[in-house]
Amino acid sequence: MADLTDKQTFSDEDALEFHRTPTPGKISMAPTKPMATQRDLSLAYSPGVAIPVLAIADDVDKAYDYTSKGNLVAVISNGTAILGLGNLGHMASKPVMEGKCVLFKRFADVDSFDVEVKTTDPDEFVTVVKNIGDTWGGINLEDIKSPECFVIESQLQDLLDIPVFHDDQHGTAIISTAGLINAAHIAGKKLEDLKVVLAGAGAAGLSSIALMKAAGVRAENTVIVDRDGVVYKGRANVDQWKAAHATDTPHRTLAEAMVGADVVLGLSAKGAITKEMVASMAPDPIIFAMANPDPEITPEDVLSVRSDAIMATGRSDYVNQVNNVLGFPYIFRGALDVRARRVNHEMKIACARALAALAREDVPDEVAAAYRGRKLKFGRDYIIPTPFDPRLIWYIPPFVAQAAMDTGVARKPIEDMDAYRTQLRSRLDPSAALMQNISAAVRAAPNKRVVFAEGEETAVIRAAWAFKQAELGTPILLGREELIRKNAAEAGLIFDDMGIEIVNARVSEHNADYTDWLYARLQRRGYLRRDVQRMINQDRNYFAAAMCARGQADCMVTGVTRNFNMVLKEVRRVLDVRNRMIGVSILLAKGRTLFVADTSIHELPNAEELAEIAIQAAATVRKLGKTPRVAFLSYSTFGNPPGDRGEKVREAIRILDQRGVDFEYEGEMPPELALDPEARAAYPFMRLSGHANVLVMPAIHSAAISTRLVQQLGGATVIGPLLVGLEKSVQIVSLGASVSEIITAATFAAYDEGAVVEG
Repeated sequence: MADLTDKQTFSDEDALEFHRTPTPGKISMAPTKPMATQRDLSLAYSPGVAIPVLAIADDVDKAYDYTSKGNLVAVISNGTAILGLGNLGHMASKPVMEGKCVLFKRFADVDSFDVEVKTTDPDEFVTVVKNIGDTWGGINLEDIKSPECFVIESQLQDLLDIPVFHDDQHGTAIISTAGLINAAHIAGKKLEDLKVVLAGAGAAGLSSIALMKAAGVRAENTVIVDRDGVVYKGRANVDQWKAAHATDTPHRTLAEAMVGADVVLGLSAKGAITKEMVASMAPDPIIFAMANPDPEITPEDVLSVRSDAIMATGRSDYVNQVNNVLGFPYIFRGALDVRARRVNHEMKIACARALAALAREDVPDEVAAAYRGRKLKFGRDYIIPTPFDPRLIWYIPPFVAQAAMDTGVARKPIEDMDAYRTQLRSRLDPSAALMQNISAAVRAAPNKRVVFAEGEETAVIRAAWAFKQAELGTPILLGREELIRKNAAEAGLIFDDMGIEIVNARVSEHNADYTDWLYARLQRRGYLRRDVQRMINQDRNYFAAAMCARGQADCMVTGVTRNFNMVLKEVRRVLDVRNRMIGVSILLAKGRTLFVADTSIHELPNAEELAEIAIQAAATVRKLGKTPRVAFLSYSTFGNPPGDRGEKVREAIRILDQRGVDFEYEGEMPPELALDPEARAAYPFMRLSGHANVLVMPAIHSAAISTRLVQQLGGATVIGPLLVGLEKSVQIVSLGASVSEIITAATFAAYDEGAVVEG
């Protein structure tokens, strides 16, 4: 077991300041409908609101159609068991409940607000929640002490027709079961053969052992231990929830129970598990020490006595964190989307198995970025996905939803699960819907051969693998085969029978042909034959571009190890410009898709270049299935105030007028005039029929600054710059690009005239 930690510290004042400024608390409300005009207000409230009121009065299920109920979860507590701090009262629980609401929104786009109930009486609590429960599509109970939490959850689930889920019980159970499935796999053990000891028989512990039994652990192979010792059959003073898990066993202490055990689940307190207990366990012991804030035993102490242990804790500063945020957002996402009446055992098992399966997949670079560059790979130190894995939102909920449908608790079954996954991607990633359309068009077109010029780089290898797995085309990796296969194996990827080609420029059968062809092209530009031979033999950008030019590949991706200008200069020596070459960035924000040009080629374009940039950008946008409406942006509005840059834009407009192009265009204008139809009312002569979706910038610097500014401050997603205009499709990513960025570039590179996206 490796000792991988990522210690993060902050002071008490840091925590208080975070919650206090700039606005107290962690949540606020934002309207989902416009509130800018009298008509908006009339529709939102009186008299327009009366129409949905009457519709819901006739059919209460219409509340899902006309209100936010279908995406709304309540986080409810009485504060009797706040984190590891105990019973501190209902208002003391409010920061935790607000935090839970933030996590719902951040990870699953579920709207949520908190309710703190001022009572410790279970019956009174149930009465309060029962009477207001129909407000939401689901209820997340939180920080309610055991055994009252069992009674409260059970009664509310019977009284209400929506999912009621006590996360302290089931969240930990789901995540720890997922971890156990993978830990057993790594240890070469079967669930049904595992001897499992539970240290801590509270709500989370009992739910965890119950779910693990449902997943395959045999009841007779389990032992649970509370503060009074082993819960064995016949023991006095044991409540009904513990008694349900009592076994016939001679053991009476935790130390005795752990001798020869395969698994120990710690959900008790710091120090409950000792080194001696760990040393007595079976080979390859699985130790989940999940007490917070301090585990029953630290990974360091385990490592000092057992190098073969597979370890997990509840803390984020150690590997394998059992974190409930991996469960509850996606359980509710799936449950809400089928309008489930409850969260049942089958849905929880489905979630656990899906989490276990996801952990075995290749981990995206975005996760490494969130964990300070630490490379995560399925194994002893990575048995559970991390909370920042972007795939969780679309990977987990479909399994939960399917289980709800299969068990008859879904009121609104999902007919097209693939379409549902696409919709889930779009919830947190604005680029997902666009990329789904592009990818579908690429798959439908003839198979494209995409050469990845920097094929020895691990990120490039992983991108090529994912590209092939997604059936987007045939990847060709340039580089030394031995090194590529070595780096692939270290990343957990085996290329056998995958259909991924590997080409070494130095020994390629096409080497001489490329050299002859390129020398004929460059011999009058000062290049000697030996110069060209060196380019082909030693520089993969030249070789990759030659592959495209000579027909051994259709397109290429490069740029991970070399800056944009240098790469473009090399590629341009091999490939001609077909049309005006420009860079187009795609900007997705607030439900809009905008195309910005030129973002990579023309530093200070003149009027003729601006006109051609507009023509090329409009053609690109039309190819992507959109109707282009071009706005030439400027600091001035139709000549006011005057200036040289504004005059160049006006000249570009005159050039387009003379050419009679087949798309809408207008300028010069500031951004607000291009994007807001109401702002254009003062200019009746404007020719745009709606808001512009193609923004032609007056210079590269303004394009770069504006796109990066909205990305940083406005939360926009920016794709590109995408290079268009060369005779063969070439995409140049940024230095050190992530796997997902390389895949996106490869997908656009593979996109050709035969792959048309429907608008």
